[in-house]
Parts: sequence; structure tokens; C-alpha cells
Amino acid sequence: MHMKDDLVRHYHWLRQYGLNDSHSGNASVRDGEVFWITPTGCCADTLSSGELVECRVEGTLGNGASLDARLHQAVYQANPQVRALLHSHGPYSVAMTMDNEEFLPADFEGQLYFSRVPVLTIAYDQYVARAPRLVAEVLTDYPIAVVRGHGVYACADSLNLAYKWTCSLELSAKTAFIAQQAGKI
Repeated sequence: MHMKDDLVRHYHWLRQYGLNDSHSGNASVRDGEVFWITPTGCCADTLSSGELVECRVEGTLGNGASLDARLHQAVYQANPQVRALLHSHGPYSVAMTMDNEEFLPADFEGQLYFSRVPVLTIAYDQYVARAPRLVAEVLTDYPIAVVRGHGVYACADSLNLAYKWTCSLELSAKTAFIAQQAGKI
């Protein structure tokens, strides 16, 4: 499967499985010195690979690229091994990190994959200016991070692995939420 088609497939899955609404989140995949990213305001239900926007890792961003294109660019610049970056809004991941500086998974798989998930606080009115550097710095040491009240950023050397991190964090957060409701943690 061509990498652009694979990117669209993973972006569709984020929507299909409740990790994004119809027009939220974004995704990119790196191909050498360029990366392909979802366009700003795109609909996950109808996106096609021909709509993806080409951006340079070192250089210009394509017209119509996601609002987070500079953030994706910063992650690729800071960590050359990263080949994929997914941004999602999993409701449990966002909810369980609203008042913490980190998320510590309570379940076995969560602990296996993530000893700690950093949670960044970035004021809404400063997001565009500050998020690229802050998220890129954290993702050099961790495969996944959360911007408080906003969403999850997962990076990896493949789309499949970034997707795995995203789904694993969401299940871990959901498990922690249910355990809290049941008085188990």
C-alpha cells in the first residue's frame, strides 16, 4: 500500500473508532525530506490521498496544510527516526489528563508501553506559537504525549506503531476511568 493511502486509512480509523470527530485531529507521514499531512479542516470520512498536502521537513509548508503542520515539522526535525505522527482527541485520554502533569497507566499493557505519559499545559491563545517546540521536545523522549484539554500526539517509525500507541493510551485511560468509578484505584 502506498504511504499516502496508508496515512488516509489510519486517519479514517481515528474517526471510525471514536478517537476524533469528523473534522478533528491530523496525521502525517514522512518520506525522506518531505512529509504528507492532512489538510486543515478536512473531513476524516471523505478524505482521499490526493488531498494530502506536501510539506518540507526543512523548509516550506504546503498551502492548506493542517494548523499543526509546524508542529509535525518540528517533531520530524527534532527526531529523524520518526516517520509518522498522529494527533487525536480520544475522550478518555483527554478526560483523564485534565488535572495532571502526567498520566501513569494503572493497567498492565499501559505500564508495559508507557511508564509515564507527559501532559503539557499550553494556553489556548499561545497554542500555535508554543506547541511545536514543546511537543517536539517531549516526543524526543516519549512516544506519546497529551496537550491538556486538547489531545494526544503519538509518533513512531511507522503509522501502525503510532496508531498502536494512540489506541493503547485510550484504552489505558478508559480502564483507569472505569476503575476509578468502581472505587478500585
